[in-house]
Amino acid sequence: MLDKLQFYIDGQWVDPTEARTLDVINPATEEPMGRISLGAAADVDKAVAAAKRAFASFSQTTREERVALLRAIIDEYKRRHDDVATAIMDEMGAPWELARGAQALSGPQHIKAALRALENYEFEERIGTTNVISEPIGVCSLITPWNWPINQIAVKVAPALAAGCTMVLKPSEVAPFDAIVFAEILDAAGVPAGVFNLVNGDGPGVGTALSSHPDVAMVSFTGSTRAGVLVAQNAAPTVKRVAQELGGKSANILCDDETFEKAVIAGTREMFDNTGQSCNAPSRMLVPRHRMDEAAAIAAGVADATTVGNPRAEGTAMGPLVSEAQWHKVQRLIQAGIDEGATLAAGGTGRPDGLDKGYYAKPTVFADVSNDMTIAREEIFGPVLSIIAYDDQDEAIVMANDTPYGLSGYVSCADLDTARHIASRLRTGMVHINGAFLDAAAPFGGYRQSGNGREWGHHGIDEFLELKSVYGYEKRQTQ
Repeated sequence: MLDKLQFYIDGQWVDPTEARTLDVINPATEEPMGRISLGAAADVDKAVAAAKRAFASFSQTTREERVALLRAIIDEYKRRHDDVATAIMDEMGAPWELARGAQALSGPQHIKAALRALENYEFEERIGTTNVISEPIGVCSLITPWNWPINQIAVKVAPALAAGCTMVLKPSEVAPFDAIVFAEILDAAGVPAGVFNLVNGDGPGVGTALSSHPDVAMVSFTGSTRAGVLVAQNAAPTVKRVAQELGGKSANILCDDETFEKAVIAGTREMFDNTGQSCNAPSRMLVPRHRMDEAAAIAAGVADATTVGNPRAEGTAMGPLVSEAQWHKVQRLIQAGIDEGATLAAGGTGRPDGLDKGYYAKPTVFADVSNDMTIAREEIFGPVLSIIAYDDQDEAIVMANDTPYGLSGYVSCADLDTARHIASRLRTGMVHINGAFLDAAAPFGGYRQSGNGREWGHHGIDEFLELKSVYGYEKRQTQ
């Protein structure tokens, strides 16, 4: 059992203002793996006050000082990489290879991307005789989720540091231990006292206080669209900036050509990656109508071949869902797909055979899904693929855009010009063509109810800066 009952405030590990603990459950065993304290508004006040004091000096640091700080964090992270991975494996159920090779690895990848962006960032722009200066916005509240925990921490903390901001982090109480390791990394790397602070807690107790605090200038939130709306409402009275990365229901358009079989396999595997708990997962696969049966058979084969089991076991491809609540949500939505008449090609409700404990779900494939079904509308956040038929390219694009979300899109076509044309018509913040990977230097974010603002690279730094126009900075030239 891990007992991590203190918060990191003003460069010290301190006790909470009141003793309230929470068991953190290992989703593979359904047993507690440790405990954290749940913070309150008084803890937030202490952390924000520390960040406010630190802002006076940290906001005046040079680019070179902040570059050196990010490099020191990267070096310290290397020493603690497997500690981060182990925490993620146990707290949210990622199989070891995923936890170590993707989840934990995403942290330094994004810190390095912020470092490269900082080295070349233009903090001043001359417009005529006016000097336009980009300055750190102030104290920032960072509220992060459980599904890619260290990834979302790094894509907020690193650009905030690069910009010269100070911050208070509230990680998900469902998966908090990787964040505690990260706080230890920052402390060992020499981040000045008060620049980074961590307060554990839930949304009502800590999240609301952070998003409404009058001394916070900006809130960066990643989570569900429902929670994002509440964050924005809490922030509105103090007119603070709110940047949000929210839900998604991404479409994956497959062209009728020689890439089809490979694209079905790749899209299905990606849907089951991280047990389907990724906001940008390709959860709606759009295929030519005459190839529906073929797509269903291929995807079902992938589902049946996916090894589900304990994250610590060698060869496990898919671990459990993160919590009992998430398991029940996924079961409810799988049943909705059955009840509404979709064809169950693989998987279904209940645990996989041989797994009687743990929040395991079956890799599930639905065929003959219509775009108005619940499983095509709601973000399931589980290993459930919906295959939808289209008659022509225009119809596929219309269906892809027929969603309140707009985070990501996927296109697989042998003809690159066709893929580019489809990508240009998708109303999403990102599009992957022919399986292209994410790029840590490019902006990550979405349209509509998938959020606002962008993360990653120099676009991530932009979110933590204010613009100041200094008129008359240069003398006007006289003839």
